[in-house]
Amino acid sequence: MRHQLVLHYLDKVARVGSIRAAAEELSITPSALNRRILTIEEELGVEIFERHAAGVRLNLAGEIFLQHVRTQLADMERVRSRIADLTGLRRGHINIACTREVVRYFLPSKIRTYRDQFPGVTFSIQLYERGEAEAALIDNSADIALVFEPIKLTEFQTVMSARQPIYTICSVNHPLAARNSVRLYEVLDYPCLLPSRPEGIRQVLDNAAAKAGLNLLPVVESNSLDLLQSLIRESDNLSFTIGVNLRPFLATQGLTAIKLDSRDVQGGFLFAGHLRGRTLPVAAARFLEDLIKDMATKS
Repeated sequence: MRHQLVLHYLDKVARVGSIRAAAEELSITPSALNRRILTIEEELGVEIFERHAAGVRLNLAGEIFLQHVRTQLADMERVRSRIADLTGLRRGHINIACTREVVRYFLPSKIRTYRDQFPGVTFSIQLYERGEAEAALIDNSADIALVFEPIKLTEFQTVMSARQPIYTICSVNHPLAARNSVRLYEVLDYPCLLPSRPEGIRQVLDNAAAKAGLNLLPVVESNSLDLLQSLIRESDNLSFTIGVNLRPFLATQGLTAIKLDSRDVQGGFLFAGHLRGRTLPVAAARFLEDLIKDMATKS
């Protein structure tokens, strides 16, 4: 609907923090986008953006209005999805907030499978730290959250939580490669590549090491799990992942996965859910159902 388009524009500017950058993404001119914002401000009787040299940012009035905008957009998406479901067409848009542990294999594979069945559904995926995903649900910028070892669950309606074992990833030529499981102290004999704090895997490993009286001294730490895995080929380096994110084709990349012994590392929990009290759009609800079915088989 036409009035919804203006709300989408406003939401985009708030996310990007720049009228010019938002206009490029929206394929309109910056002057036209600025006029839309000025019209909204005129109707409200107040400015909603503070303009500065680096771009724009919401003021207090803008934050209040943006909350209303995102609620309106979320409600309209739910209506569209329900109407589409009545007509036998599965369409809609799904916004997902997630932590990095699930974006390397698990989540992409589920999205590909879902879109093969329902190509009319589109997705937006945003990465968050463990403590930030819940905020994306509260302001309606996300429909679903998928978080490993969340910090806050106050407004999070948990649909499912599944324990995930921790695996170390290494080269097929690594001295440990033939093992089915490995103790934490054995892993620490080799150069470890660790996720930065406060990543969930790092939290689990830090807790396990502290309990065992061991020191975790990474040779490299990063919030990019792909970067860490790229550094282990043809070396003694070790990186780490959770069970749900194990790729079935690791061997084709010259890699293998070894489970950390549960006597040392019991793993962590992967949570899937949505904002407490919210009714999800049909497309998002169906996708969440698919996620939790797969989590149940891999926990």
